[in-house]
Amino acid sequence: MRPYSDPMAGLAFGSPEPDMLGAGYQALTIDLPDDAEGAVVATLVRFRPADSPPPPQAAPARAVLYLHGLSDYFHQRELAEFYAARGEHFYALDLRKYGRSLRPHQTPWRMSDVTDYYPELDAAVQFITAEGHDHLVINAHSTGGLIALLWLHDRRTRTGNVSPVRAVVLNSPFLDVPASWAIRALAPRPLALLAKNRPMMVLPSVGPSYYQLSTHRSERGDWDFVPAWKPVTGGTVRVEWLAAAQRAIATAHAGLGLEVPILVLCSARTIRTRQWTDELFSGDAVLDSDAIARWSTRLGTHVTCIRIRGGMHDLLLSKPPVRERVFAEVARWTDAYAGEQSPPAGSVN
Repeated sequence: MRPYSDPMAGLAFGSPEPDMLGAGYQALTIDLPDDAEGAVVATLVRFRPADSPPPPQAAPARAVLYLHGLSDYFHQRELAEFYAARGEHFYALDLRKYGRSLRPHQTPWRMSDVTDYYPELDAAVQFITAEGHDHLVINAHSTGGLIALLWLHDRRTRTGNVSPVRAVVLNSPFLDVPASWAIRALAPRPLALLAKNRPMMVLPSVGPSYYQLSTHRSERGDWDFVPAWKPVTGGTVRVEWLAAAQRAIATAHAGLGLEVPILVLCSARTIRTRQWTDELFSGDAVLDSDAIARWSTRLGTHVTCIRIRGGMHDLLLSKPPVRERVFAEVARWTDAYAGEQSPPAGSVN
């Protein structure tokens, strides 16, 4: 990965505005330095329901920051409501060129390196800390999990390991390239050369994303989301993006040595299909769940991995009984391991 410099250079925060998710949600625009495509912003969403209980005065001011996956954005109201009911303040970040942050002149979810996203992550943490929160849990899904892990790993060098982040909760993190991706056959070096010469080349697709079709209400799913931001038929993957992801994955495989407690949640099974099947409602049809579980041990010194029977790729879009178990596991683990004091380095669960 390339070096990363001053995290707060050239950043400006807008005023909170009502968010599209409705009552209690506000969106804050973060102006970032221009890139090769022009103006760049990120969007921080916060949830403050009128009837949410405040955290106990004797406890740290706890907050949660959510990070979405590829071709996605924050739309999971249940997650925000879950944390609010626990008295924890909830925030979510739409990264540059995703969701609320996508602008007409931009290539959706373009990434040249995971460090592209460090400025908005640093800015979000700065804002959350300024609001009085000294106890932060990162909750991240899929590619967002990979980005968050590398950001935490590199943040130790940039900030002297001073961080309000006390724990990490990962929902099907992107810890390995799925075998179904045709480009997996390419070694990292040829892929890096291709990314340098043809960065915008779109990788071949084997067909529509049956996972996405299994989630949106207009097809076979139960959920409403903005198709322009989370394509129902699946998003495009470019060579530049995959090369950047592979570099980050290689770093994670080498071992990150993170000392904060980490919870990895993933499905109990992987689904591979080129035609519709109702099994798509009960397994991970995007990533290899066995690979997620296997590589999770490389993330840090205190890692818990829980396999969720019946879980889809985004566990929070699974059927109600599955979501209930996910929230129960997160609550139990958070209460045990994400308290004011982190467990000693070297402990493994």
